Amino acid sequence: MSSKVAARRERILELMQRRGAVDVGDLSELLGVSPQTVRRDINHLCDISALRRRHGGAALFEPRLNLPYDERKTTNTEAKRAIAAAVAAMVPSGATLFISVGTTPAMVAQALRRHRQLTVVTNNLNAAMSLAHETTNRIILPGGEMRLPDRDILGDHVVRHFAGYRAEFGIFGVGGIAEDGGLLDFHMTEVQVREQIRSSCQVSVLVADRSKFGRMAPAVGGTIRDVDRIVIDVPPPAPFAALIEAVPERVIWAGGEAR
Repeated sequence: MSSKVAARRERILELMQRRGAVDVGDLSELLGVSPQTVRRDINHLCDISALRRRHGGAALFEPRLNLPYDERKTTNTEAKRAIAAAVAAMVPSGATLFISVGTTPAMVAQALRRHRQLTVVTNNLNAAMSLAHETTNRIILPGGEMRLPDRDILGDHVVRHFAGYRAEFGIFGVGGIAEDGGLLDFHMTEVQVREQIRSSCQVSVLVADRSKFGRMAPAVGGTIRDVDRIVIDVPPPAPFAALIEAVPERVIWAGGEAR
């Protein structure tokens, strides 16, 4: 899928989030494309469960949204803490890190609170505040508008921000993992920032608990096979187990071993 098509579909989802429902004609005019193109986009977004048709037609539809931040923060907490502890054990004091948005990366930052002299480039304000308690750390943030209640910053300028640095470790989560290994998120800007983090670090680290396998989100970029380290809590259900079995040397089990 081209970046132009992905950006247009992301724009459709953004319009849905603001308006709740828009018909094909309105979208065609707003996006400057034919109604047939809009219908193809709608069909794709419905196929991946990002949108749902209403009243038996394609004119009205509604988006699939991410869970509210406070709800995500309290979901699978023990698994996320175990994952965070496993990542913290990989990272030495004095390291340079990228940390992405998300609740699991924020927990990794909490697990790193005893580390010293870290250089951390992040757009995750929760992670930054956790690491700010250690005054020997250096924390580098992008400018821009904070997204609430997540307390993070997104946008094209954030991609450029990460592109200006290199790190030993790039730590990131995902909205979901598809059956083919595709890494999914709810906004294309999240995908772009994640992919920039992955390409600009020596060791890329995906943090994902079991619930992320099979969870749908509309924007895709990269695959689980592109990641250097995959830190998970327990083996995912079939058919996703094959994704992990294909790269056993890259997997770190939060409990110490597969179980």
